Amino acid sequence: MTYLAKPRLHHPSLTRNKVGYTRRDYEGKVSTLCAGCGHDSISGAIVQACWQLDIEPHRVAKLSGIGCSSKTPDYFLGASHGFNTVHGRMPSVLTGAYLANRELLYLGISGDGDSASIGLGQFAHAMRRGVRMVYIVENNGVYGLTKGQFSATADKGSVAKKGATNNDTAIDLAALALQLGATFVARSFSGDKTQLVPLIEAAIRHGGAAFIDVVSPCVAFNNHAGSTRSYDHVREHNEALNRIDFIALAPEQVVADSPDSVDVPQADGTTLRLRKIAPDYDPTDRPGAMNAMQLRAAAGEIATGLLYVDPAARDWHAAQRTAAGALNAFGEKALCPGAAALEKINAGLR
Repeated sequence: MTYLAKPRLHHPSLTRNKVGYTRRDYEGKVSTLCAGCGHDSISGAIVQACWQLDIEPHRVAKLSGIGCSSKTPDYFLGASHGFNTVHGRMPSVLTGAYLANRELLYLGISGDGDSASIGLGQFAHAMRRGVRMVYIVENNGVYGLTKGQFSATADKGSVAKKGATNNDTAIDLAALALQLGATFVARSFSGDKTQLVPLIEAAIRHGGAAFIDVVSPCVAFNNHAGSTRSYDHVREHNEALNRIDFIALAPEQVVADSPDSVDVPQADGTTLRLRKIAPDYDPTDRPGAMNAMQLRAAAGEIATGLLYVDPAARDWHAAQRTAAGALNAFGEKALCPGAAALEKINAGLR
């Protein structure tokens, strides 16, 4: 089997960002997914977001589990760190890496089968602990690698390509993330890069657990009439609550107020500006976000945009008061202080 490789040489006129990279430098290998797969659009959105944020690729660690979605880290940020874990175990492996080196930016890429079935417990604990990561679920409602069975996120009443109807209640991962304590929760559509790219940018700069559920149609098994994860269905039933602009502000700059927008300051000096499409929607109200999602779902609509954000979010290291800096850089003396230090710790636990 022959795979096409992207040329290493780039055109000299390509625009470079502040750290000297072109957009091509953030790409990966040629995708082997089906032509038209929504996952490839998500990869493109991640590339665009990282390039615009001037992130050095070697500062990123990308992790995944098993499934079509878990192949996608091979298609973006080819110069970053990467690890493909076993099925459903991406969050715990990412947590371990994050504990060892807090100085990297962590992208966890998963699928609805990987996170909502075998990995549901892993997903839950990563959200409630506030592990600082961008957790992206590429949600197509089917098991694409095993020929299109319904996944746990498939809507009740949706129809499979071969005509079977799903009779099970769907797991809403965005609602679950809200309930579990995630401090940044969003939903988007792989076919709407205008909405998705700023959401990914904001999630990367967020100070806690950031979750994005991206509806990503499977062109092979779930893009037909009767599917609620098809391109046509999502375009017709997409109910955007807001449009987000990510603004990297210097401390002395001020964002002008607008009656049609709300500005949410972030701890690092950046600002999320939300253009109100639903005028009464407050993205900092967790119970209100839960209610809005349920109301949209009851009406057969898919609520997208920034569903919830906590401006005062803390990450797991802050909550546990761990040492500053990457633990993998500590020497033996710091990691193994000796018998006297161990006895002092044990005495404090008696």
